[in-house]
Amino acid sequence: MSAQHQDVKETVVSLMPAMRALARLLTRNATEADDLLQDALLKALANIDKFEPGTNTRAWLFTILRNTFYNSVRRRQNEKQALLAVSRQSQSQDANQEWKVRIGELETDIGSLPDEQREAIILVGAVGLSYEEAAEICQCALGTIKSRVYRAREKLVTIADASPEKPHQH
Repeated sequence: MSAQHQDVKETVVSLMPAMRALARLLTRNATEADDLLQDALLKALANIDKFEPGTNTRAWLFTILRNTFYNSVRRRQNEKQALLAVSRQSQSQDANQEWKVRIGELETDIGSLPDEQREAIILVGAVGLSYEEAAEICQCALGTIKSRVYRAREKLVTIADASPEKPHQH
């Protein structure tokens, strides 16, 4: 194995926690997230020879993860049924602690966003990618990503303000 490929593998290992976090946000299910991460990492390692040295390793990995996720969604008969099943599962979890309730509410709110806005807010807001990296991963213009993140944030604020059972501190 070349030194370059060893560097890529070390980068892969260092990015696994962030990739798992993105997988968790995309799938909204810990078990599915682990499966998605494993599939994406296997694809990355199987295609390491196709990686172009000098390019953005992080963007390459997140693109593989994103594409793996959307390919799995396409294989399902109906995405709404899958999201409904995940929603039921997350609602059945023990929610005795306030923070678990709030996280569940945020996941539900994020899940209600249109796909493109949800993806943008997750990549930029949750994973911490730059707008440029998110645009590269989503294969769209920088202005498009900025617009999607802005619209997602505005919609999340609107949802939060409209929900009477969610107290908000400003």
